[in-house]
Amino acid sequence: MTQQERSILEELAAAARSLFARGYSFGTAGNISARLGQRVFISPTNSSFARLAADALAEVDLEGQAAGPLTPSKEVHFHLAVYRARPQAGAVVHLHSTHATALACLRDLNLDDALPVLTPYYAMRLPCLPVAPYHPPGDPLLAPEVAARAVLSPALLLRHHGLIACGPTVAEAAALAEEIEEQARLFFLLGERAQPLTAGQVAALRAKFK
Repeated sequence: MTQQERSILEELAAAARSLFARGYSFGTAGNISARLGQRVFISPTNSSFARLAADALAEVDLEGQAAGPLTPSKEVHFHLAVYRARPQAGAVVHLHSTHATALACLRDLNLDDALPVLTPYYAMRLPCLPVAPYHPPGDPLLAPEVAARAVLSPALLLRHHGLIACGPTVAEAAALAEEIEEQARLFFLLGERAQPLTAGQVAALRAKFK
């Protein structure tokens, strides 16, 4: 492994620990991965973000074939689906963060775009927030549902489950996951008092900062 590759894996583990420390992850919930060429390194099954280390990541190829002694997260299939749908993605973060998961459980939810645009930074980072239908955790049938929505946006919700965010780098994927959680928190805090940005304001932001 090159020093650059080692550095990316250390960044991946550090991001996971930071997300846990700041309350975006809990217990053994969530998983995180990085793609290095034809290899994907992902948090192992039943592991905690709190103690994730660079030398304790599971490895698979882009077809899901495991390499090494560690068993990858049972959600590895949708990480691979994101990498196939978005070849520019270098990292994927999946969280069960409180507000995003609550949003994914709402009865009346816009499945094409789950959140109103409340802040300019959210508009600048996401074209939409689609929602994949419910499947039990680890169900391979979730992968094509995720892939279909990952083509539309670098982030999505999983019904009754949580969020997925990706980016060219670990830092960008983690930052996008945090942005979604915070936007969902604002949504619940404001309720009917919320005043979303207008369609014109959103279009202007996305045109300027695309």
